[in-house]
Amino acid sequence: MASEESLCSEFMDWELDGSSSNGLKQEKQLSVSQRKCYSFCRRKSFAAFVASKKEGSQEEGRTSWCCCGQTFKEHSAVHKHVARTHAAEIQQLTQSAFEHLLRQLEEEPESQQENDRETQPVDISVWIPNTSHISEEQLEKGPGKVLLYYHYCEVDKPHVICAWQKALCERLHLTGKVRVATEGINGTVGGTKVATDMYIDAMCSHPVFKMEKEDFKTSDGGAECFTELRVGVYKEIVPMGVDPEVISYQLAGIHLEPEEFHKEVEALITKGDLCGDTVLLDCRNFYESKIGQFTQCLAPNIRKFSYFPDYVDQNLELFRDKKVLMYCTGGIRCERGSAYLRSKDVCKEVYQLKGGIHKYLEHYPEGFYRGKLFVFDERYTISSNNDIISDCRYCGCPWDRYELCSTQYCCQLVLSCSSCRQDGHTACCPTCQTKGQTKRKASSVGTQHKEECECTDGRPRIPQDAQQ
Repeated sequence: MASEESLCSEFMDWELDGSSSNGLKQEKQLSVSQRKCYSFCRRKSFAAFVASKKEGSQEEGRTSWCCCGQTFKEHSAVHKHVARTHAAEIQQLTQSAFEHLLRQLEEEPESQQENDRETQPVDISVWIPNTSHISEEQLEKGPGKVLLYYHYCEVDKPHVICAWQKALCERLHLTGKVRVATEGINGTVGGTKVATDMYIDAMCSHPVFKMEKEDFKTSDGGAECFTELRVGVYKEIVPMGVDPEVISYQLAGIHLEPEEFHKEVEALITKGDLCGDTVLLDCRNFYESKIGQFTQCLAPNIRKFSYFPDYVDQNLELFRDKKVLMYCTGGIRCERGSAYLRSKDVCKEVYQLKGGIHKYLEHYPEGFYRGKLFVFDERYTISSNNDIISDCRYCGCPWDRYELCSTQYCCQLVLSCSSCRQDGHTACCPTCQTKGQTKRKASSVGTQHKEECECTDGRPRIPQDAQQ
């Protein structure tokens, strides 16, 4: 197989059939590191496709391949045929493998590569609060909260912090997600008010973080808002796909308090010159901004934050000589996003909303942010005003309550109103709808397959927003 891969690599530079032009165009839109990954996936997909055509029987040590009713006895012949005739299939295999690889890089914790060095054991019990004076019922039952926080700082031993976080959350019966990296920590956890208060105290007293209570955003909820507790060590505490050593949070834009940001947006709306000298930029995903956003914002139609750098690269003229006001849910994406934008040296000034929309709504529940705030837990949204800015996917009536697509394995979110759901419209698009309404399988083992449908195929990976 190795020799076959090396032989097929020379054919990867061939101009494939025109049907793959969209894939080639997409590859050019990727960053340098992502292009390397894409090229790797293409070579693997090409080699796998060729290998699948190998004849089962081998006579006198000779190998042959059978494809499209033809028999090929030379590597070069079958590779040439596949490159020219099956470009579309290779492109589909490549795209699937590439998306799978990106999800792995973003979601899977880094392996513990500390076998090469001896590390002194650390007693994490000294950082676990004493709960002997509190009953288990107080930690498990009663009014609850969901915390959202992040803190950038130097973490020398992220795996020690990871172990402490896991032990701390288990002691306090908290659920949620915590990402630890050498650049800091990012988490959202839910539990009773007693438990979350103790968690905040533990974070504030830890010598590495030294956080303040104002660093935590809170909302109504509890442990039931998450299906489990996930704590891991990652390369980045927010997955932008750019090495933190290349683009550091220390290059972030100027932080504006909610009051200052409110005044800036007010002035922008009053002047009505969104694209004159100021851009109000939402750096969240499309499904977040779809149900809630600041008035007159620029909301990129991207599916994940790791696409944001490429979006910036391909829309630099939108930001040239402009003052940019950035915002996101809790502020963490703006830290890296503003740093990346500033690294392009095209903006006049880059500002970001300190504490994100979450903090803004605490000060201005009826301010310039209208609609719901998307959150990454079982609630999907929280609200501070009654505005509905999105529509039902099927009938077009005002609707902003997300549900998962009813088709088995599909992970897309769908806006389908109560009436349409009663009529059976519970899938994210007609393609999924025709596959039947299969109850979503709750699998706790293995990696779920993610179906591709109109929702993903019909959206450009990196949109280019026209200058107004």
